[in-house]
Amino acid sequence: MRDLPIEEIFLNKAYQYVDVRAPKEFNEARIPGAVNLPLFSDEERAEIGILYTNKGPEAAKWRAMEMVSPKIPHLMEGLRKIIRSGKEPALYCWRGGMRSKAVATFAGLVGLSGVRLIGGYRAYRQYILEHLNESLIPDHLFYLHGLTGVGKTKVLLALQEKGWPTVDLEAFANHRGSVFGNFGYGEAYNQKMFDSLLYERLFTLKGSPFLILEAESRRIGKATQPDFLLAAREKGVHLLLTADLETRVTRLYEEYVEPYLSHRDFKPRVEHALTLIAKRISPAAAKEMADALNREDYPSFIRLLLLYYYDPMYRHKQQEYESLYREFDVTDLEKGVGELESYLNSEIPEPLLHP
Repeated sequence: MRDLPIEEIFLNKAYQYVDVRAPKEFNEARIPGAVNLPLFSDEERAEIGILYTNKGPEAAKWRAMEMVSPKIPHLMEGLRKIIRSGKEPALYCWRGGMRSKAVATFAGLVGLSGVRLIGGYRAYRQYILEHLNESLIPDHLFYLHGLTGVGKTKVLLALQEKGWPTVDLEAFANHRGSVFGNFGYGEAYNQKMFDSLLYERLFTLKGSPFLILEAESRRIGKATQPDFLLAAREKGVHLLLTADLETRVTRLYEEYVEPYLSHRDFKPRVEHALTLIAKRISPAAAKEMADALNREDYPSFIRLLLLYYYDPMYRHKQQEYESLYREFDVTDLEKGVGELESYLNSEIPEPLLHP
C-alpha cells in the first residue's frame, strides 16, 4: 500500500476511509464517512496499554499478535468488500503508526490495494484546524431568525433541496442547541466532529457567492462555533421567519414528541429537562407546566414552554441585532419558502446567482 498525505486523499471520492482504531476512539471522533474495521476492541486496546506500561513493548506486541491473528480474515474481507464496491481503502489509525501499518501489511500479503494516511487521524485533525477559517466563507451571508418552533430548520432544508447553498449547523453538532436539543438526535457530536463536518460543507460550497444559515448561539450542544463564523454575523443580512403560536406548537409536537412518545424514557427525559429550566421561570409557571406534563398533555406543555420560557428568552437575545431586514410568514411553509426565494432572487445581484 502507498502512504499518502491528507492533502491527496481529502474529499477524493475514489477513496473510502477505513478507521482501524478501537470503537471508542472511532465513536469519539473520526473522519466523516469513515467505516470502522477495528484491529482491537476497546478492552483489548486497554489490556495492551497496561501490558506495555507494566512489562514493556515486546510483551505488548506479542499479546497484540495473539489478539489480531484470528481477525485477519475478517479484516481482509472488510477491505475486499470496499474494493468490490469500486472504492480504494484509505487506512488510518491515531498517528499513522503500527495499527494501520499492520493492516496494510496484511492487505499487501493477500494482494489487496489501498493507501495509508500519513500521520493518521492526528494529521487529519491538524489539517482541519489549519484550514477552518474565514477564507471558506463569502462576503454575502443570509441568517434565518425566528421564535422556537417557527420552522427555521425546515425552511433551511427546503432551500437546500432546491439547490440553495445552505449550512445546517445543528446537523453538524447533532443537536438543536436547547435543553431539549438532543431529542431525536442521540449523542451530540463533540468539537472535533463538528469542526470536520462544518469544514467539509464549507469546503464543498467554497466559491459560492453567498450562504444561507440559521442564526445559532455560540454554543450548540457540545460544540462551539468558530470565531470567524460568529464575527461574520455582524455584516450578514438577517431575515425573520414568523408563524402563529398554534402552528409552532404543532411543529414542535410533530418533531419532538410524536416520534418518541412510545419510548419508555421519553417522559423522564422531558421531566429532567423541565428541572433544568424551572429555576429560570416563575414558580407558578413551572407548576403549570409540570401539571400539563403529569397529564401527558404535551401540546399544552409545549405552548406553556414557549410562552413562559423560549419566547421571552428569544426576544431578549434578538436585542443584540440592530434590525431584521425582512419578515417572512412561514405558517404555510411552502408559500413562505417561495416568498423567501423570490426575495433572495431580487436581493442577490444576477452575477452572484449565476457566477
